Amino acid sequence: MDLPPELRLRVYKYYFANGGDAVDLDPDNHVRIGKAMALFKTCRAIYSEAANFFYHNRTFRIFPCHPGKYFRSKRPLLARLTPEQRSVISSLELRLGPGWNKPPRGWVVNDALGLRDCASVRKLQVFVECDPSDGMFKGFRAADGFYEGFCREILRDVLAQLPSVRTIEFDAWPSVEKSGDMMRGLIDVVTALRVPIRWGPLRGWTDEDQEDDMEFNMARLSVGQPVLANTFAGILA
Repeated sequence: MDLPPELRLRVYKYYFANGGDAVDLDPDNHVRIGKAMALFKTCRAIYSEAANFFYHNRTFRIFPCHPGKYFRSKRPLLARLTPEQRSVISSLELRLGPGWNKPPRGWVVNDALGLRDCASVRKLQVFVECDPSDGMFKGFRAADGFYEGFCREILRDVLAQLPSVRTIEFDAWPSVEKSGDMMRGLIDVVTALRVPIRWGPLRGWTDEDQEDDMEFNMARLSVGQPVLANTFAGILA
């Protein structure tokens, strides 16, 4: 406590460095996070500083993704936190893809989830693990467009309870195409709400990708369909 506040914050940053990219319901939490939280028991002053630093500088996952009982839990991690803890969170992650053929019952946006308490959230990360509209899922998906529609609705419901969000960051595994049904539907939801979109580092998308998609579609049309391709090019012009 003899250190100035700015140096204490640097100590907290180092101390909590091994917590992982996103905090979720995970059987290893007691090792990765739980032991570090013993610091909160030092005194009221350190608890106030360290707890605020931890919750404000971590990304918390809205719905659990770890396989097993945690994935099927009706009480996501966010619902297990106190309103005070949720109130200082600045970043949340919505991971879409797990349960693509049968979403867990606990994946519901309601008052018990506690999103309305997250008044400090400015960034929502949306990470897409798969696009069930891809042909490789044919014969395994519940119904055409089912999961894509489920994801659009859950994103819309999440944003309805997070009016403080200023940025949506999209990212995905390499198999997910920005031009696919899944991503187009999610982008349409955010565009309709006029929330700025940013692109995560893993997939490497940019604002210019839409133009690349148009060129790709024109190239496909031009093979064996020159007249239709010329018509398409004329509309773009």
